[in-house]
Amino acid sequence: MFTGIVEAVGTLAEVKGTGGGYRVRIHTPLAAHVKLGDSLAVNGVCLTVILIDGEDVLADVGPETSRVTTLGALQRGQSVNLERPLRFDGRVDGHFVQGHVDGVGTVEDVRPESEAHWMTIAFPPTLAAYFIRKGSVAVDGVSLTVAGLGERQFDVQVVPYSWANTTLKLLRAGDRVNLECDMIGKYVVRGMELRKS
Repeated sequence: MFTGIVEAVGTLAEVKGTGGGYRVRIHTPLAAHVKLGDSLAVNGVCLTVILIDGEDVLADVGPETSRVTTLGALQRGQSVNLERPLRFDGRVDGHFVQGHVDGVGTVEDVRPESEAHWMTIAFPPTLAAYFIRKGSVAVDGVSLTVAGLGERQFDVQVVPYSWANTTLKLLRAGDRVNLECDMIGKYVVRGMELRKS
């Protein structure tokens, strides 16, 4: 379980094929603060730490994860958002994020307003029921608030701190992003589906 509050931006140092999936090596100062078997959110995708090598963390990406997230398109040298799991003896910022991506969206527009930035992101039609205005969404692992909502896209405003300290500032129109909808909303929709049957 995560919160969508990015702790660090790491650099993808290596991508190595492993049959149907691949192994990633991520250079990050967080390497000193994780241990084998820990979960680590990489662009919003929960991965398991399999090796720590100095300031590098290694994790495997399975074939299914590669297919349903943007991790399959990662390139060496690319920056990635990183977050360690939530500690239940501390304060909770952001919102509850599982690291289980619901779908891949496409950035349609990025525009500045004063020191903040607006982003318009298109989402797959299968996710439409999970978005509400002022609700939460994780975009590449960053907890954001849905400020505007259309039939196939939503708007978020990124505050200066999040813009400066995540990979969102690198996104351009046409880029694909991992989307995780609010967990509570997913349970509500599922409950309504079961009541109809």
